[in-house]
Amino acid sequence: MKQTPSKPADATETAKNEAIATYTSYWREMERSYAKGSSKGTSLKNYAAGSALAGANTGMENMLKSGQVTVGQVTVGTPTVTQIDIHRKIPNVRLSSCLDVSRWEVVDRDTRKPVVLPSERLTKYVVASVVEKWPAGWKVIRDEPQEKSC
Repeated sequence: MKQTPSKPADATETAKNEAIATYTSYWREMERSYAKGSSKGTSLKNYAAGSALAGANTGMENMLKSGQVTVGQVTVGTPTVTQIDIHRKIPNVRLSSCLDVSRWEVVDRDTRKPVVLPSERLTKYVVASVVEKWPAGWKVIRDEPQEKSC
């Protein structure tokens, strides 16, 4: 029986899948980092760089100074590729997703009691992100809440 040679993977589809996988892993590491109050001992740097990593570290530092951490889960709802350019010197993918933080609770670091947050705060909102392919792999470089519910 003659075997048909396998078709090479479509570079665009591969880039989309890898960027989405990186973004999902980035949020898994964000959960771990915010729960500790630090990205030390996590793999966040494997998935984030630039303003995304700087913003995450600043956010964790501010929470730590306030004696707060998070518990629970973030749900990344259906990341969608909105733009892709794999032919640039640094290939990139722009994503839009619905981030659900309704089960990600801010608590006092010592007592673990919930911190009172504004009732009007969005807990499910649109996030626009940019993921770039670096020599060490894909990295989330921008992750910007859009202040729109989803």
